[in-house]
Amino acid sequence: MKIAVEGCAHGELEKIYECIETIQRREDIKIDLLICCGDFQAVRNHEDLRAMAVPQKYQHMCSFHKYYSGEKRAPILTIFIGGNHEASNYLQELPYGGWVAPNIYYLGRAGVVKFGDLRIGGMSGIYKGQDYGQGHWECLPYNQSSLRTVYHVRSLEVFRLNQLKEKVNVMLSHDWPRGITDYGNTEKLLHFKTFLREDIESGQLGSVPAMKLLQSLKPEYWFAAHLHCQYAAIVKHEDSETKFLALDKCLPKRRHLQILDIPSEYDGDMCLKYDAEWLAILRSTNHLLGVKNVNQHMPGPGGNERYDFTPTEAEKEKVRSLLGSLLITEDSFVRTAAPFNPNAPKITPQEPLLNPQTVELCEKLGIDDPVQVVMARSGRKMRQPCVEAKEMRQPRVEATEMRRPSDEATEMRGPSVEANEQKIESQNFESAPKPVLQTPIKSSKMSLCLPPPVTPCGNENSSPTSTPETSTPANNCDSLIYECRTPMSEGKKKLFKRRNMSIYNVSEDGSSSAETSVLDEDSPSSKYTRVGSLSLD
Repeated sequence: MKIAVEGCAHGELEKIYECIETIQRREDIKIDLLICCGDFQAVRNHEDLRAMAVPQKYQHMCSFHKYYSGEKRAPILTIFIGGNHEASNYLQELPYGGWVAPNIYYLGRAGVVKFGDLRIGGMSGIYKGQDYGQGHWECLPYNQSSLRTVYHVRSLEVFRLNQLKEKVNVMLSHDWPRGITDYGNTEKLLHFKTFLREDIESGQLGSVPAMKLLQSLKPEYWFAAHLHCQYAAIVKHEDSETKFLALDKCLPKRRHLQILDIPSEYDGDMCLKYDAEWLAILRSTNHLLGVKNVNQHMPGPGGNERYDFTPTEAEKEKVRSLLGSLLITEDSFVRTAAPFNPNAPKITPQEPLLNPQTVELCEKLGIDDPVQVVMARSGRKMRQPCVEAKEMRQPRVEATEMRRPSDEATEMRGPSVEANEQKIESQNFESAPKPVLQTPIKSSKMSLCLPPPVTPCGNENSSPTSTPETSTPANNCDSLIYECRTPMSEGKKKLFKRRNMSIYNVSEDGSSSAETSVLDEDSPSSKYTRVGSLSLD
């Protein structure tokens, strides 16, 4: 089994799929699954753009709407979690996951599924301490506050994930687990992301609940994105280790795509399926769902109520009988909103839509849709979906606008860092030349190894302890690093200004000044990394 892992997608689905096709053709391989670590931007139309927390100048349709309308079909099964730049109104239709387009599946606010015999879990959004304990109170129409709090991680989802006892092979989050920089090459990271130093040294970088989940679930792999750079680390447990990898966003000369070889023992039937343990947890914790803008506490030891919701075999068998089959088929996908129409008015969405996928799953499991509960409390009714025939095809819209990159992630930085970043970005936009975006095709072979695990020390004077080189999971394996041409938007090429223009400049001797990977300072700048077989054992 071969899996492609993407960092921040930022709506560039066409380019990501073309990148994968290039790798498959060049290497004569078949990639079975694509996983995206947030900022997916499943934008169907102008209304969805207005429900995304980005400045208006970065609100671009990109290419997801083509896969939603049926104009194109995702060539590979795609699974994703949400980040902090999403069409939140659409993702709120699917709190427990579902198809956002044919062959493209959203894991929900938190979720676990199986692909073959590989167990994949994920947690959407980013961590903000002031909102962590609140209920899911956000609902359309959003104000400037709820537009952002709607994607903040809540304690309910983390509590549910903590009930898992069966092994999770791959775990996804958008932001990094807090303290993960203690387990990798932090100095090399700071060489490229100097603005992170203050948050790293103060212990404020990343998600507190994500690190707790990493330590309790102990997955073989943990993938993340958000900070727009590649960073690797290994966290040692008593009897195992977690290989952590953060990836960049989809831009030229950036390491945003990772190809993994998974042992064949995990192939199974290569179908997407519900996870019985996870669905049993959803059923047994439904009464903990809160929809108020106040902190709520999850049950724990010392109280009179149940606090251990790890499912029994009887509870898991009950889920299987309720669903009949755990197979997740895309037949349940329904277009609940009209696809993109360039002539449609640009309005802000006012009413949430019922999604038949959520209605069906909630009825079968006997659980509640958070948005329906919020609406019922306020005496409002959800709008029925604009169900359209699956045979409908949207006329092709040629892309003539080159999208500028979204804002660098600021949710995990201190205020002073954000101010400095905004000043630097403004200067770069004003002073940068206007080149045509094009990346030369190169190919080279080199060794790519994750760094040996580092044990953080409480004493500043003591040196980190490294394990022998043999503990490195990709040790002694040949890996291929590629530079491929970033697919251009169709139509006339457009000149534009870009931040950090120096990374695209090519010197007279033909060498590029692109930033070097934090994994290997001698490697050529590249977008794609193919890693040799990384064992899950």
